[in-house]
Amino acid sequence: MKDIIQQFKITDTKKFSLDKYDTGDTLGYDKDESEALLADLISETAKLQNELYAANRKSLLIIFQAMDAAGKDSAIAHTMSGLNPQGCQVYSFKQPTSEDYEHDFLWRHYKALPERGRIGIHNRSHYENVLVTRIHPEFILKENIPGITKVKDIDKKFWNQRFESIRNFEKHQSANGTVIVKFFLHLSKDEQKKRFLKRIEDPEKNWKFSAADIKERAHWDDYQKAYEAAIKETSTKDSPWYVLPADKKWFTRIAISTIILQTLKDMKLEYPVLPKDEKERLEEARRLLEEEK
Repeated sequence: MKDIIQQFKITDTKKFSLDKYDTGDTLGYDKDESEALLADLISETAKLQNELYAANRKSLLIIFQAMDAAGKDSAIAHTMSGLNPQGCQVYSFKQPTSEDYEHDFLWRHYKALPERGRIGIHNRSHYENVLVTRIHPEFILKENIPGITKVKDIDKKFWNQRFESIRNFEKHQSANGTVIVKFFLHLSKDEQKKRFLKRIEDPEKNWKFSAADIKERAHWDDYQKAYEAAIKETSTKDSPWYVLPADKKWFTRIAISTIILQTLKDMKLEYPVLPKDEKERLEEARRLLEEEK
């Protein structure tokens, strides 16, 4: 467990570079044993989720970001399969609506934060506002921000302010009981090509493919730079980024489950202890039930 966390958790942002991370790394884990290992991790996570839900004091926000076809959807489906749906909320963020554009860029993400006692999963997130918008700055103009009337107004100072807003947003959530874990599923360009071809060749996966995917693929290098900048600027002690190799889906799922399990353990969760008068009422209820004929 420690090797996965130490290998992929971003702690030294000054020296961070995506090029240093192997998209096909498996840290020596065995694929043949991965199914059983994942089942064990999910089972342990489910037990801790019950404690999180019962205590109703903290919450966990899990963020997934990646290039198209990196496996976010399937990773969420597999790693969260053992969770109690009552204590889990999944949001998949698409292009902002006209209503969203009438507010600041964090507004719709505030609304999607997990309640106390729950696990929130964001498939894409507020980071799209420093990723997609970095490649397509014209989208920023739709936000009607004072002083930003043309693309050339979107300068380095603008992006620094946006990163600061994100850090402050996450810091505020951490201070109020929401633990944040951020996953970047690091996929190679060659593997994305293979997965795109499979989506085209398999009729059951055609719906997953869009012509827009090819247009965005043309910006691959720019996206890598945008992700690198976002991770450098926003990986903090309380809200760390994990850069996970995504070429081998089975290992990506093990890494995700391992990190989530350890995060829940680090939260020091406990079932609530009832006050004395509540315990006395429980004992009275026990006595009445046992005396029933």
